[in-house]
Amino acid sequence: MEEQYKPQEIETNAQRYWHEKNCFQVVEDVNREKFYCLSMFPYPSGSLHMGHVRNYTIGDVIARYQYMLGKNVLQPMGWDAFGLPAENAAIKNNIPPAAWTRQNIQHIRGQMMRIGFAYDWSREITTCDPEYYRWEQWFFLRLFKKGLVYKKNAEVNWDPEDQTVLANEQVVNGRGWRSGALVERREIPQWFLKITAYAEELLRDLDKLEHWPQQVKTMQRNWIGRSEGVEITFPVSGQDPIRIYTTRPDTLYGVTYIAVAPQHPLTRRLAEHNPALKLFMEECRNIKVAEADIATMEKRGMPLGLTARHPLTGQDIPVWVANFVLMEYGSGALMAVPAHDQRDFEFAQKYGLPLKQVIAPADETRWDFNQGAYTEYGTLMDSAEFTGLTSTQAFNAVAAHLEALELGERKIQYRLRDWGVSRQRYWGTPIPIINCMNCGAVPVPDKDLPVILPEEVQFTGVVSPLKTMASFYKTTCPKCHEPAERETDTFDTFMESSWYYARFACKKQNKSMLDGRANYWLSVDQYVGGIEHAVLHLLYARFFHKLMRDEGLLNTDEPFLRLLSQGMVLNNGAKMSKSKGNVVDPQLLVDHYGADTVRLFMMFAAPPEQSLEWSDSGVEGAHRFLKRLWAYGYEVKDIIRKLNRLPKTNLLSMANWEKADAAQTEVFRQIYEILEQAKFDYERQQYNTVVSSCMKILNLLAKIPEADSDQIDIREIIIFKGFSILLRLLAPITPHITHQLWQDLNYEGIILNASWPRSSPIVFKVDTIELVVQVNGKLRSRVRVPHGANQEIIESRIVDDAKVQQAINGKLIKKIIIVPGKLANVVTGE
Repeated sequence: MEEQYKPQEIETNAQRYWHEKNCFQVVEDVNREKFYCLSMFPYPSGSLHMGHVRNYTIGDVIARYQYMLGKNVLQPMGWDAFGLPAENAAIKNNIPPAAWTRQNIQHIRGQMMRIGFAYDWSREITTCDPEYYRWEQWFFLRLFKKGLVYKKNAEVNWDPEDQTVLANEQVVNGRGWRSGALVERREIPQWFLKITAYAEELLRDLDKLEHWPQQVKTMQRNWIGRSEGVEITFPVSGQDPIRIYTTRPDTLYGVTYIAVAPQHPLTRRLAEHNPALKLFMEECRNIKVAEADIATMEKRGMPLGLTARHPLTGQDIPVWVANFVLMEYGSGALMAVPAHDQRDFEFAQKYGLPLKQVIAPADETRWDFNQGAYTEYGTLMDSAEFTGLTSTQAFNAVAAHLEALELGERKIQYRLRDWGVSRQRYWGTPIPIINCMNCGAVPVPDKDLPVILPEEVQFTGVVSPLKTMASFYKTTCPKCHEPAERETDTFDTFMESSWYYARFACKKQNKSMLDGRANYWLSVDQYVGGIEHAVLHLLYARFFHKLMRDEGLLNTDEPFLRLLSQGMVLNNGAKMSKSKGNVVDPQLLVDHYGADTVRLFMMFAAPPEQSLEWSDSGVEGAHRFLKRLWAYGYEVKDIIRKLNRLPKTNLLSMANWEKADAAQTEVFRQIYEILEQAKFDYERQQYNTVVSSCMKILNLLAKIPEADSDQIDIREIIIFKGFSILLRLLAPITPHITHQLWQDLNYEGIILNASWPRSSPIVFKVDTIELVVQVNGKLRSRVRVPHGANQEIIESRIVDDAKVQQAINGKLIKKIIIVPGKLANVVTGE
């Protein structure tokens, strides 16, 4: 055993061992409890950054811990290889996206191996490989045949100079990122998946996800946006009636104007003969309005010269076009109630439109409209026979009256819109459709899949090379056998990331999309990834999972049982980014300190779900701890090796614990107490306190007092057992140094296969007793207290217990009832 800690040598040896022994390759085993641990796979854009390192270290710690609990652990890794950055790099560096992507993959794979992540690399997936996207194309065609896929015109960002569609992130201040030209909104044909058909199930099943962060579930609920309302018909003379969905039918008598979107069919028809209206539509067309911006944007509009008839009063109501009405939501029209909606209020104030109050505050106070609209619920006023009803009562009463008149219908509506999966991009999965002049959109026959994306291409501009490659798009219609053209759009890259987790389970299957192995591994037991993916990726993956289930490919309802959304890595208070000049290169740290130091710092600096503030001194501190750990192992190597030669089953019983030195026994008791706390912290994924526990154990071991004894040296037994516990607690976090120390000290086997340390109450039999602890009558923990301890000591131990604290959850402790020698019950107040 080397006297000095040499991380580079130690880590190289450990990684070589894992690789040669295929330590992390797993197969299905119905006789073992499985655990599928997955971190969101990366886009291979260059090198790992600190956010990646933190994310993957958290996942690796979870996987290694579960492995040591004896479970059959799958932890795979792959590459979200398609996407826009590769095209941008191709244009900038004159390198094909495929070559750029695969170079990056090779580099990042090497970085991951160097950090020691316990991945089953035999299952590696690269989404730009035809063997992967073949099944995505196949599945899309299944959905096409089931009616869950359709094509329609949709608006996109259009760069008139480069003659191309731009992604939202390529529009900077309303201009194309490359040309600087003002971006227009254009309608072009797009492919859609009917995610709205699953809206209710996606919303309902959020309640099943008990181990997801509440914030993520709330974001998905808001994105799906279920609402109950009434669709009301407003007749318009000489035009089709305007149908308006509202969640506030109680305000119907307060309508003073109708507002329609610039893209509304009525607006379009009138603009054909109204140059001013056409100009206004064009001005609005070039601005994509996000829903979140509506509250602060300048409200603009113009009258259409039409009136609609109020369905209950029969009064004429002017119809306006307004820039704050979105065609994407509802019917693209709204009934404006300026007294009770702030957007309607601001528009009415600007254009001198009337305001009519029909809801009074429930406390009967007068509302001052100088401060804006009154938007709360209340009591109806000036609303004919509905006057005096509460808003809740009026909802049903007004809805029933409209239904009786056949001028309204109760409806449930969702904010969620169908998923547009077309991208006018080259570097993506080709959409497997053939466009025929005679037959329309024709699916590519299964026997002709995959439709392979040509990889040897050159970018002569920003237009997709597929549009100019006759060898790709020219083909024959499978139905009529006449000349036809392949679809040159490619899939949104969220398609690839929506099912990769399932393909990992049966990666080498080449006869079907999935097989029975997927049902063994799924659902994923632990998913790790940033909260920035809370809505789109996680929602699309949930949708895809249900689609695969309904196609008979899976037998579960949800893809991910537990979700951990890690916090960001900050430097000087800001997220690390090249633009801010505060990036720390993880490779430099690994080269200097070793991977274990980086892993240890990442886990110790903050709980996983919180942001981590970078600290150079913190990294150095982590490295000093590992040097101390190694030095202590070297110091006690002879003791541990000697005891490792003895029969393990009799080691503890060989000592005369009744005559043991009290100070030594107390150290042993504290080590096992810390072990219990660390196990609890591993389960709740608070790895910063696990590291803290390990530091405490090392401090205890280094200060074990000497004692005279004619028995087996109890101090040596404590060192032997305590260091074994310490190494196993640290193994998921710092796997290399613990692997080497375990071998150098002749502990049995390798630490990766060592069982998780168990409680050993032998030293507690003499001087401590165990109390069962209840909180409000429910078993929550167990604590050990000294024999004869008084009430104050017992209560102190109970209150300090982490599980008790979690159960109390900040509530006031009213009293603690103690049954001597048996149990304690903590009674809390509200």
